[in-house]
Amino acid sequence: MMCPICKHGTTEDGTTTLVFERDKSTIVIKNVPAEICENCGESFLAESVSQDVLKLAEEGAGKGIEVEIFTYEPSLSL
Repeated sequence: MMCPICKHGTTEDGTTTLVFERDKSTIVIKNVPAEICENCGESFLAESVSQDVLKLAEEGAGKGIEVEIFTYEPSLSL
């Protein structure tokens, strides 16, 4: 697809690392499948991937740990 951010590049299948911060917690999720713009590097997630990622981020933030690192696995049942 044409990148809606830079409007110059096209997206390709790839993976990305996402970082979430809440209060004193930092949650890192690695190897997240995404469409990534070859021009600006912006990443776009499918809805199902977004839901999984948000569940992981909530789980990590809920532990009260300062830094938590996850590796993405599809269709997590949390």
